[in-house]
Amino acid sequence: MLETQEMIDFDKDGVCATCRQIEYKQEKIDWDKREKEFVELIGEFRGKSDYDCILPFSGGKDSTFTAWALVKKFNLKPLIVSFDHGFFRPNVLKYTERTIKKLGIDYIRFKPDWQTVKKTMRVSFERKGDIWWHSHCGIYAYPMQVALKYKIPLIIWGEPTSEYVSYYSYEENEQVDEKRFNRFVNMGISAEDMTGMIGEGISLRNLSPFIYPKLKDLKSINCRSICLGSYIPWDTKKQSELIRDELGWEGDRVEGIPYDRYWYEKIEDAFQGIQDYLKWIKRGMSRMTHLASIDIRNNRMTREEGLKLIEQYEGYRPASLDVFLRALNMKEEEFNRIALSHVISPHVAPDLSKVKRGEELPDQKLWTINNDLD
Repeated sequence: MLETQEMIDFDKDGVCATCRQIEYKQEKIDWDKREKEFVELIGEFRGKSDYDCILPFSGGKDSTFTAWALVKKFNLKPLIVSFDHGFFRPNVLKYTERTIKKLGIDYIRFKPDWQTVKKTMRVSFERKGDIWWHSHCGIYAYPMQVALKYKIPLIIWGEPTSEYVSYYSYEENEQVDEKRFNRFVNMGISAEDMTGMIGEGISLRNLSPFIYPKLKDLKSINCRSICLGSYIPWDTKKQSELIRDELGWEGDRVEGIPYDRYWYEKIEDAFQGIQDYLKWIKRGMSRMTHLASIDIRNNRMTREEGLKLIEQYEGYRPASLDVFLRALNMKEEEFNRIALSHVISPHVAPDLSKVKRGEELPDQKLWTINNDLD
């Protein structure tokens, strides 16, 4: 991992905090005890309302495994709540239908107004070099709003952030709460801030799906918002194989990573390649670095093998950028100028005129976003 990674720090031995967290996860935690704690916790909520819990759901590997675990392993009745950011790929929608039918789960899918989304995407990109403010906020805020509306106090997410970054540690009992939301989810931009940044033609009502509920309201229903991965050891590769075998869940090709090794990784978002490209421009690394680091920590790859993959797969302009630029009516020169304004020292800005275009994903012409550009 590079020193430009968010929240990274290195100890006196030159080892990063996330590696130390994974050591703690693998060597110090009594996972049998943690799972018993989880069973006791869900017992406090089981059968108290129409649903035992809410499961925020994207249809990717982590939320699909969580759905399987809650239903099949822990015998819960969850309500699936899916915040549709507007860029779900065709296959993940198909797999979602398959999952909810096989597991027999009630399902809510919410999609915000596209005209408002476009405005937030431009502001988010200009201010933070990140196109997904609406997605980050909606994914975390909307299920909490549903919890309040239906008075379902328990919300269960998938993996904790300590699996990948250093905002929290495995030593903590990470809560998916308002503090977490304001600490890094909304990138320091509240819905009220976004209203002012967009300016004329937008009101706070337009941005209501992105507003995290008030703490006093959540306390009124005795809300608990937790990660399943705080109670069972998280292993995305093994879990992806499990849901493939149990639910018929399948992977997909994703820009910037090898399909044969990472068939299960980040398959749900059409614009994932753009976010990863922006990270490469800003920080000098992309998803391949992230995934190689995970495999190295789990003794599935050597550092030398990881560096070879990084050299092979990082540093390409995603073909999906064509769709994004049309959607926001933006020229590539403007995109490059904004992206380069967010480069993080000591990384040196790349010469984007020399970056080669990557291959187009097989389903790119089928994305619904292609029909919603006006």
